[in-house]
Amino acid sequence: MGFKYRIEDHQEVYFLTSTVVDWIDVFTRKELAEIVVDSLRYCQKEKGLLLYSWCLMPSHLHLIVSATDGKSISDIMRDFKKFTSKKIVQTIQTINESRKEWMLDKFEFAGRWNPKIENYKFWQDGIHPIILTSNHFIDQKLSYIHQNPVSAGMVFEPQHYVYSSAIDYSGVRGLLEVILIE
Repeated sequence: MGFKYRIEDHQEVYFLTSTVVDWIDVFTRKELAEIVVDSLRYCQKEKGLLLYSWCLMPSHLHLIVSATDGKSISDIMRDFKKFTSKKIVQTIQTINESRKEWMLDKFEFAGRWNPKIENYKFWQDGIHPIILTSNHFIDQKLSYIHQNPVSAGMVFEPQHYVYSSAIDYSGVRGLLEVILIE
């Protein structure tokens, strides 16, 4: 992780992005998207992740997060990415996915030259943390996250996108527990 993208204080609020290798649209399948949702829920309940906003796009995940006292965002996200990588690849191997061979080849190739990777590399390196230092910056990133599916032409209104916290900000409970930023 370069100097620009470093988490210094785990209780601060950060904007994070995790991207699938080669920007592959993996999360168009409900089974695969649910792995991410379930894993985020687990991180909230068991690892100290505080979630303020999120949006799972077909090829990447945006989050606004912090961590409870004594917990590390870096550690939480490392474990999240490690678990979801393995679980998603296992699921791709078992579901009826027309792009199965192509995706697995891409993931295998991405991890081929890294001795830390056993078989497949699913996520790109890093989480690109950006500390949110002002209310204006928080509002900007919150809007960016929730408008992402609208900008991509997936929905007309942000709160209609299932894999996002936009619905929580419209007054309805979404898939994950979210701490609303006032």
